[in-house]
Amino acid sequence: MGADELSATLWRERGRLDFLLFLLETQLLHLHAGHWHRLNFTASELEKVLENLRFESLARGVEASALAAEWKAPDQLTLPSLVRIAPPGVWAGLLGEHREAMISLVESIDEAIDANVSALADGPVVDVPGADELALVTREANIQRALAAVHAAALPSLRDFLGLP
Repeated sequence: MGADELSATLWRERGRLDFLLFLLETQLLHLHAGHWHRLNFTASELEKVLENLRFESLARGVEASALAAEWKAPDQLTLPSLVRIAPPGVWAGLLGEHREAMISLVESIDEAIDANVSALADGPVVDVPGADELALVTREANIQRALAAVHAAALPSLRDFLGLP
């Protein structure tokens, strides 16, 4: 284990964050287009990528702890702390670049979360003519599921690791 393993883990996590952003943007497009019936699918995909991100978060924690031990530092350091204690060479710069890219993704995800929450809170623009009670209950359940998935996309443990408030 070492800096190269942490870097590889951060690359994978960045890819998943980019995919999360894509899914949030896709869901927002469906909401703006009035395709509320697609919420079941978009929420399901968001849940899957969030589950994958939880595993990436665990892997990141293991790799970061191993690297901290290798660098004779306390366990559970944030990425900015690892950058500060990196030995001379390439690692401080590379880990710093990962941090900056991930911060940019988190900021974009935050914007997409806010836009999704706003669109979901506004509810369907057009009521479904002739919709029975089951259809209305299903639509409301899909909205609540989508809201839960969107809120889960805030990723507090990643924010902590990146040294964000």
